[in-house]
Amino acid sequence: MTVERLSFKEMCERFDVTPRTLRYYEYIELLSPEREGRSRFYGPRELARMTLILRGRKFGFPLEDIRQWLQIYESEGNEAQMREWVKRADDQLVELREQQRQLDETIAELKSLRDRTAESLG
Repeated sequence: MTVERLSFKEMCERFDVTPRTLRYYEYIELLSPEREGRSRFYGPRELARMTLILRGRKFGFPLEDIRQWLQIYESEGNEAQMREWVKRADDQLVELREQQRQLDETIAELKSLRDRTAESLG
């Protein structure tokens, strides 16, 4: 059985991130690739972590929250990580609902202004 390992370039391509982003994730210790000379290789652990990082970003979580969440898994295990995830997800859902409410309000206001302006044109 061969363990999948990606090079730096392959990792960028697989996850559609820039080299700068990948280097930054390493710098803030979200990822820790294996090093062989100047080359970096990303194994299953790093692939899973990158998937979680990007999922967290998609859901609007700050990188610091994601980093702490990943550290909980490393030190306390899966159950503690899942409990923390549920708590943070609940908080994020509140935030996203508020953003949605504000967007809905802005869209309604813009549509109203657009409709009044269109009507005034005849």
